[in-house]
Amino acid sequence: MEAVAGVFQSAEEARAAVAQLRVAGFSPDDINLLYPGASEQQIHSVPVSETEQPGMGSAIGGVVGGALGLAGGFELGTAAVSLLVPGVGPVMAVGIAAAALFGIGGVVGGAKLGATAEEESTPGLPADEIFFYEDALRRGRSLIIVMANGKGEAERVRELLAETGAESIDAAREAWWIGLRDAEKEHYSTRGHSFEEDQHLYREGFEAALRRDLRGKSFDDAEDSLRAEYPDICDTPAFRSGYERGRVYITSQENVGAGVR
Repeated sequence: MEAVAGVFQSAEEARAAVAQLRVAGFSPDDINLLYPGASEQQIHSVPVSETEQPGMGSAIGGVVGGALGLAGGFELGTAAVSLLVPGVGPVMAVGIAAAALFGIGGVVGGAKLGATAEEESTPGLPADEIFFYEDALRRGRSLIIVMANGKGEAERVRELLAETGAESIDAAREAWWIGLRDAEKEHYSTRGHSFEEDQHLYREGFEAALRRDLRGKSFDDAEDSLRAEYPDICDTPAFRSGYERGRVYITSQENVGAGVR
């Protein structure tokens, strides 16, 4: 399975794209929808799951309507879950992969999400993309994630998402970096380094610090994982400098999402 994601300006546009995917024959079990702004009532009226993970806040949970999600009446997957995501805020997640993206497994609010969600928190979702899903939601965007079977189907999904006005996750990722690049260049250059020469290594380190499995970890604490994932570059000064700056950045984003100024 390959995860193909599209970023939409609004939940309405995303729901319209879901309809087009259904017309094109894609299974509702493979279509996942995430959008910000689930109501406070939706979030606080449901019990906390016993499977709640540390840091997820006091109000995870709430399967809505059994197999019918609160996505404009679309039947998607087996669950719709309203939750509070640290650094993001209220989110409605419709579909197994969407719910599992934030680590909700087992039984949530009395409805089973399925074996896939129980076995791993992000089935088929690239670890280095998850921050960019969160970032899109933080900026008020909506997401569709389709679990495609094979390269041919993945390409068809990309075409359909583009036709319905989606920005690809790769494009969103590049725009995000362009927005940060000048500040990071200034920071790195004032230390006597060439950002032009080292930008690739620096960015790799910066983005590594945003990975969910490494967040909050110092370089030393994350060293074993970094050596396994980035064996050829993790010892370079540019990578390490980028990693440290990425740690500062993700902390600032999570604080903003939590209302800390």
